[in-house]
Amino acid sequence: MPRIDRYILSQFMTLFGFFALVLVSVYWINRAVSLFEQLISDGQTALVVLEFTALTLPLVISVVLPIAAFAASAYGTNRLASESELVAMQATGMSPWRLARPVLVFGVLVGLMVALLVHAVVPMARGRLADRQAEIAQNVTAQFLRAGAFQYPVKGVTLYIRDIAADGRLMDFFLEDARDPNNQATYTATEALLVRTDAGPRLVMMRGMVQNLRRSDGRQSLSVTRFSELAYDLGTLIDTGGSRRRDLRAYSTLRLLDPDPELLAATGATPDKALAEAHERLSKPFQAPVAALLGFAMLLLGGFSRFGVWRQVIWAVIALIAVQFLATAAENQVAGNAARWPLIYVSPLLGALICVVVLWLAARPRRLRSPAQTGETKESAA
Repeated sequence: MPRIDRYILSQFMTLFGFFALVLVSVYWINRAVSLFEQLISDGQTALVVLEFTALTLPLVISVVLPIAAFAASAYGTNRLASESELVAMQATGMSPWRLARPVLVFGVLVGLMVALLVHAVVPMARGRLADRQAEIAQNVTAQFLRAGAFQYPVKGVTLYIRDIAADGRLMDFFLEDARDPNNQATYTATEALLVRTDAGPRLVMMRGMVQNLRRSDGRQSLSVTRFSELAYDLGTLIDTGGSRRRDLRAYSTLRLLDPDPELLAATGATPDKALAEAHERLSKPFQAPVAALLGFAMLLLGGFSRFGVWRQVIWAVIALIAVQFLATAAENQVAGNAARWPLIYVSPLLGALICVVVLWLAARPRRLRSPAQTGETKESAA
């Protein structure tokens, strides 16, 4: 690679790292705050919060990288122009097509990063995140079994525990189930243990009694049953993760291209949505070179102005928004009908076409005023 290409590429890569770090940091802070409030209130530690935020980062990084590439190319081109380096390059005979070569290399490098993320890192992270969410949902003690306070896991159910021993025993347990007004049950036990089974968590109460209040035809009857041990199914009180649907983003691209019944049952998605997700992944890496070339090519239009290149920057942003809007619209169309999957690739193709047209306009020789027009201007000024 020629030295001039390496110089432009190094400038853009440095700026790309800065913009990517800023954008990802903004997301990370916002996401970490919301997760911190949610998980800490459920009794989780700060390490769990850090793990969850780390597992959500690959997805947002894959979204942020094309935007960072656009910002880096636009800002880098503006700086090259303001420091007259771009003018010097063009004065040596380098056309806009020639100058766009290192920008294309820069966009391809970012596209490879996006491809690695969407096809490998993001599915792995989303799968791990789903497993950890299921594990935390199984941790009933951290979710709502708290000592010294009345808890209401669902409407009509009241729960109280005097204390939780170091070995996990629930001391002086009280549970009232009034979801059925005609059959209310009150459980009291000296001790209780939480047992995890394949069918979900079970609460084993020891040395207690059950009071059932039944109402029928205006009459009430109370029955009391004492027990030494009694098992209670907690699956009716909490969401243990068994009913959670897995995210399509937790599966590999190859499985999404040919979704099997097991995948569809686990995610609750249709084959059309699975195919839409797969083709969306395949098209995402192409957004990076398109965004980089848009930020570069638009700033080559127009000549020198004391007011800067803000007009070209605005047009570049509008073009990028249009391309992203078209991509979103195509994804929605394919999600409803998998036969329309070629629409997903229209957005990067349109973006590439815009880049070619803009570079062609920038490479056209500008018309110079004729001597007659210049003389007429001087005469009118005199």
